[in-house]
Amino acid sequence: MKISLKDGFYYIYEFEPEHNHILAIASQTHLLRSHRTITEAQLASVEAAKAVGISNKATFDLMAKEAGGIENLGFTREDMNNKLYSKRSLKIHQGDTGGVLEYLEKKTSEEEKFFYSIQVDEDDLITNIFWMDSKMVADYELFGDVISFDTTYRKLNDGRPFGLLVGVNNHKKTIVFGAALLYDETAESFVWLFKTFLAAMSGKKPQTILTDEDVAMAKAIKFVLPEGNHKICVWHMNQNACKHLSGVVEEYKKFNVDFQSCIYDQEEEEDFINAWNNLLDKYKLRENEWLQRLFNKREKWALVYGRNTFSADMVSTQRSESMNNELKGYISVKYDILTFFEHFDRLVADKRYEEVKCDFKATQSTPKSKSDLRILRHAAKIYTLAVLKVFQEQVLQTLNCDIFYSGDVDDQKVYKIKVHGKKNQHVVKFSTSGDQVECSCKKFKFVGILCCHALKIFDINNIKKIPEQYILSRWTVDAKVVHIKRNDETHEDPKAKLSQRRKELCRMFLKLAAHAAQSDETYFMAVSNAEKLAEDVEKSLGKRSEPDIGSSSHPQGLQCANLNNTLYNPMLCIFFLNNNFLQQHNNKTSPQNQKALRSRRRKFVDRRDQLVVLRRQNEIEQNQRMVLRQMVLPRKQVLHLVMRKQQERGKRPRMTQRHLVLQWKQIL
Repeated sequence: MKISLKDGFYYIYEFEPEHNHILAIASQTHLLRSHRTITEAQLASVEAAKAVGISNKATFDLMAKEAGGIENLGFTREDMNNKLYSKRSLKIHQGDTGGVLEYLEKKTSEEEKFFYSIQVDEDDLITNIFWMDSKMVADYELFGDVISFDTTYRKLNDGRPFGLLVGVNNHKKTIVFGAALLYDETAESFVWLFKTFLAAMSGKKPQTILTDEDVAMAKAIKFVLPEGNHKICVWHMNQNACKHLSGVVEEYKKFNVDFQSCIYDQEEEEDFINAWNNLLDKYKLRENEWLQRLFNKREKWALVYGRNTFSADMVSTQRSESMNNELKGYISVKYDILTFFEHFDRLVADKRYEEVKCDFKATQSTPKSKSDLRILRHAAKIYTLAVLKVFQEQVLQTLNCDIFYSGDVDDQKVYKIKVHGKKNQHVVKFSTSGDQVECSCKKFKFVGILCCHALKIFDINNIKKIPEQYILSRWTVDAKVVHIKRNDETHEDPKAKLSQRRKELCRMFLKLAAHAAQSDETYFMAVSNAEKLAEDVEKSLGKRSEPDIGSSSHPQGLQCANLNNTLYNPMLCIFFLNNNFLQQHNNKTSPQNQKALRSRRRKFVDRRDQLVVLRRQNEIEQNQRMVLRQMVLPRKQVLHLVMRKQQERGKRPRMTQRHLVLQWKQIL
């Protein structure tokens, strides 16, 4: 129907009856296209619900409930889904690559210390991605002695493996050290990942790494971590045993009991070999090829070969397995890559909130022990609740131990201890000098908690507190207190020594920054001390350059020496640019050098306050380029900063921005 307005009246001048329909009743008007629209406020609520994992259906039902019914909402469920789809399509219009870069750039802008690395192929297409934030770096510094790596989860419909590097904190909770989205599971991809991970962690290597039985992964670990202790996940091994042997062995349950005894209960290699041979003979498995291959890798899974290496009680990769299972509750294979990243962040945030609650409970309450023993009261003050429970079980187990004194060897007392109901007998050696104890089970070495056998010996020797040498700091309430350790490794090469010093300083200050940023008080405390430290370092560098003033053949000898030292550290370089260079070095010299010094200063001012000496030895220039590229402030901000400082001193800037830019480009 077409109408027109003439002389205040509407006239119908065209009508098509087949296009006509009956009028919508009141209960149907909300379905008319003219009555359906999503406001910005409603869209924001929908996106907020989507960000925390609430389904579209649940979101729509909740909003309809709040509006008093679907008819009052103003849009339909299809409208909402279409709006979300169109907005998401705009975000990732460049495909997966655009989504990845958008996410990484956003994280970098939100957190200065966020780290990521991307590997591309010969066609410049993204293959592998690794990322981590500053909290992961700080956690690895504290609890990175044992890590677990697994690629069980498959991301999206393309089946790309998603890898998690995880560990365990002082509450025995899983923490994330890094994440990777890989193109495939080849040795080359794993080598790149492990190298990138170690580079991001300032070269610190884990003592033990747990993985599954993947051949490519084992090859990469042997190449990147040749001195590391690589262990195979026992959980995965048991799964494979069930798959390969359940149809071969008639009584598999009994076989599995004996198999677990071979893994965990043997304390000497000879005992392990005998138990293994008895297992093969008992179940007639001498010719089984899978067991033969497994035996060839026995150093990676049998506990008898790993009792001298710390493993934080992580005998399997079940921690990363559990993380993968939890990940399935946060994301779906239907998600695009950007949504995948966002929901992975939710998982990490939830894990960290659980850690905060554990920290709060550990510091604001005192756990109640099952028995009022002095050693348990002592343990309750130092251990977290989760570790205290493990220690408490060991203490109570001492009541079930039979002890036999075997005599003295040198200055040590030798005991044999047997737990009632168990067949193994353990040998414990005790030295009264220094309260040293050594048990054949070696539980303290690979778990970090004293065993019931050692605690039994302490009890009969009237030792009612845990000796300090047997308190592992990673299990204590104060494990996260900042302890900055110095690396005393020295290098002959001056360039290597310089690089090592800078790396160690970055590691120390990054760890400090992660803790200081947690509150306003600690933040301002760190800023104040950092400014004082920068001044002290600058003064020290100035004093070191004084003896070269009189003997230097360069017109700018004083400035060159200080600039060379300052540019080695980005933090000192920023301080250098924030202060009047000439006023910072009004050093006292001998009378015969005063005239030469004034002449040099005039020449320096005539060169319009140059901040760097352009012509230096090639070695110095290369170091300057390397450091200036890593500075925190962009070039334009630094230049404005220099000009503003000149204006604050009441002087007209002697250098224009154009001149400074030209000089900066010459340096870089």
